[in-house]
Amino acid sequence: MITQEAIEAAHERIKVYINHTPVLTSEAIDNLAGASIFFKCENLQKIGAFKARGAMNAVLTLTPEARAKGVATHSSGNHAQAIARSAKIMGIKSYIVMPRTAPEIKKQGVLSFGGEIFECEPTLESRETTLQEVVGKTGASVIHPFNNYEVITGQATAAKEFFEDIPAMDVIIPPVGGGGLLSGTALSAKYFSPSTLVYAGEPEGADDAYRSLKSGSIQPSQSNSIADGLLTTLGDKTFPIVRDHVKEVITVSDQEITNAMRILWDNLKVIVEPSGAVPFAAVLKAKEKLKGKRIGVIISGGNVDLARAAKLFGL
Repeated sequence: MITQEAIEAAHERIKVYINHTPVLTSEAIDNLAGASIFFKCENLQKIGAFKARGAMNAVLTLTPEARAKGVATHSSGNHAQAIARSAKIMGIKSYIVMPRTAPEIKKQGVLSFGGEIFECEPTLESRETTLQEVVGKTGASVIHPFNNYEVITGQATAAKEFFEDIPAMDVIIPPVGGGGLLSGTALSAKYFSPSTLVYAGEPEGADDAYRSLKSGSIQPSQSNSIADGLLTTLGDKTFPIVRDHVKEVITVSDQEITNAMRILWDNLKVIVEPSGAVPFAAVLKAKEKLKGKRIGVIISGGNVDLARAAKLFGL
């Protein structure tokens, strides 16, 4: 199990390479939600997403021999950019498998950091097969987007910072896709704020985490949502942590995600991608249950194509 000391060490290791992201509040949003909400803005993180944390920690913990052969991963975008950036910082090569449907802004981000992109079909099978081929040719070390303990430990530093900045939160809620951020958040809550309950927000069209908790075993994702960063299943490393430490997963529709995005853009004046708006959408959906609470919401990312956002908002 990932220890408190491991999270503290990871934070010390990566802090010179990441932003200590701000926490924003809005009186208008508090009034709308009937609660005191604090937004941890990982959309203002390096590469525009929390993924910079786990990727940097994973690359820094590789042996020099492993680093010399480069790093590889598959990702729809944010982890891809994070790995490419971490590799560039360390002066090594990165090989990134991305679905052909990944947002153009995220592909451009990978290229800007010198990553080499290998496109695949938008299925988990295609991602993994293509990645195996790339690793077979390069010998690069695979850094999984979420099912990797060093990645999970790095993601845990977001909540660690959050608890240090905003003590005595009743609830903390990140989004959940593969569970790296949620697992890290749950472990940070356990060690740094044991009285805080951990919830998660998840798209209805990709509700595998919700179904996995209900069934007691990992369920496949339907992968049908505008929240492209969350279209994957829990892993065998993330699921046990989520099962043991997360109180509830709240699912939300694409319309609820779009509405939450619009509210955040209008009131916080920051860009939030659909995946990043999911936990706030969940808070609004569970308004009665969470009424009067001090709630920490992790906005996971802000990498959204503005033309796509305009369509979502009907502009």
